[in-house]
Amino acid sequence: MALGATIHHFEIALSDVDRGVYETLDLRIARHPSESARYMLSRTLAYCLSYEDGITFSKGGLSSAEEPPVAVRDPTGILLAWIDVGAPSAERLHKASKGARRVAVYTHVDLALLQREASTRSIHRIEDIEVWRFEVKFLDALEAKIGRTTPLELVRSDGRLYVTVDGGVLEGAVARESLV
Repeated sequence: MALGATIHHFEIALSDVDRGVYETLDLRIARHPSESARYMLSRTLAYCLSYEDGITFSKGGLSSAEEPPVAVRDPTGILLAWIDVGAPSAERLHKASKGARRVAVYTHVDLALLQREASTRSIHRIEDIEVWRFEVKFLDALEAKIGRTTPLELVRSDGRLYVTVDGGVLEGAVARESLV
């Protein structure tokens, strides 16, 4: 019998000072058994830090080559933003960049690994791809504080993340990087 996904319920008070976005989010995140906690948290933070009207999680699941983990679509269904997580292949980034107006990658992996992968082929508009890197120690500290139901406050200000969870505040950077 295959293991099922674990559902995490996050109640998030989002204050993205850098973008002027202030929202209350009620998210249910399905964590597949093969998905690391770092990846799931990166996916959740990517959603929050990219939040705008039309944002959704992928309906195809994490293994879908046709969809990003997080997408922003306009009311007619046109893909505005392809938001990937982890270490997407050069081919995936090329496809994303041709299909969406904006492409962003939220990751915790070494930037050199991403740059090396990106150099394996030509990527459409590579210079426009946003790469946002989380500190591994920040994600690990956050993992230790979350449960199946977790209320938290998330603040981004001047490139720093502050998460108030379980009575304490965790702080980490989210730095914008480049693939070129």
